[in-house]
Amino acid sequence: MAGPRATILRETPLYVEPDTNSQKVDRVQEGRELVIAETSGPWIRVFANTDVEEINEKDVPVYGREAAPPPVSGWMQARGVVRETTPDGDKVLMGEGASMEILAEDARGPRNAGQSARLLYRRVVELFPNSPLAAEAAWRAADIRWQFEKVDAARLPSAKEREAYLREQLDESELKKVLKLYPRSKQAANAAFELIDNKLCGDWQGQPKCPEKESEYYEKYAAEYPDGPRTAQALYQATYRQAVLGDMFDAESSEKKGGDKKSGAVRNHARELAKQLATKFPTSDYTSRAAALVYKFDQGLAVYGSDRE
Repeated sequence: MAGPRATILRETPLYVEPDTNSQKVDRVQEGRELVIAETSGPWIRVFANTDVEEINEKDVPVYGREAAPPPVSGWMQARGVVRETTPDGDKVLMGEGASMEILAEDARGPRNAGQSARLLYRRVVELFPNSPLAAEAAWRAADIRWQFEKVDAARLPSAKEREAYLREQLDESELKKVLKLYPRSKQAANAAFELIDNKLCGDWQGQPKCPEKESEYYEKYAAEYPDGPRTAQALYQATYRQAVLGDMFDAESSEKKGGDKKSGAVRNHARELAKQLATKFPTSDYTSRAAALVYKFDQGLAVYGSDRE
C-alpha cells in the first residue's frame, strides 16, 4: 500500500472516526507495521497489521493456502507514532525494543514484551535499512524468534530424540538472512552459532557419535569465526564434548579393546582446545570452565555420567 510507513510505541486503539467517543475497530500492538493514509490534526488514519504473529511461510500448508488477513483501517492518535521520516527514529525504536526485551525477562513485565521487542527491532530494519543499528536490530529480532521456537520445541516428545533430523527443526530463515545481509559481522557470527542448535542431538543416550559430531561443529565454527563474540563459547563446548568422549570411551574399555587409547586421545585434544582458549581468551569464563574440565579428568573425576564414580 502507498503511503508513509510507521509504527507505534504503545498499544493503541483504532477508531472508526478521529474521535475517542467513536466506535473502536481494534487495538494495535506496539511495533506493528502501519501505513499512514491520511492526517487530521493530532489524528492519523492508518492501515495496520493487527495479527498476533506475522505469517511464517514455513507453517503455511502447501494446499489450501489462504491469503494473509487484510490490514485493518482506522484512526488513531498520532502520539507515540514513529515514521520512517522521524529524526533519530532508528534510535528511538532500538531503545524501546531494548527496554521491552528487558521487561520480557521480568516476571512482572507485560505478557507480550518479548514479541513487542522483536517487532520493534524488525521495524528498525524495515523503516531504517541504512541505519548503523540495522544489523544489530535484525540479529536481535531473529534471536528472539529463535529462542521462542526453541522453548516450544523443547516441550515436544521429539526433543529427546538422539538424531537431530527426528526433532522439530527451528525455522532458520531469519538467522540466514542476517548471514546474507551482514556477512562477516559480529551479528552474522552470532547467527551462525545459533544455527548449530538444529544439528545437535536431543539426547546423547551414551553414544559417542553425538558428542563427536557436535565437537566438529563447534570447532568448525571457531575456525570460521576466530575472533567472533561466540568463539570462546564454541571452543568450550568442543572441549566439554571431548572430555565427555573420554568418559564414554572409558566405559567402553572394559568391553572393547582400544577404549583406553581412544580416551587418552580425546582428552589430549581437550587439553589442546583448553590451551587455545587460554591463549586467545585469557579472561573469559569459558577459559576457566575449560580449565576446570581438564583438572577434573586429570584427577580421575568423571565429567559425564558422574554416577559411575
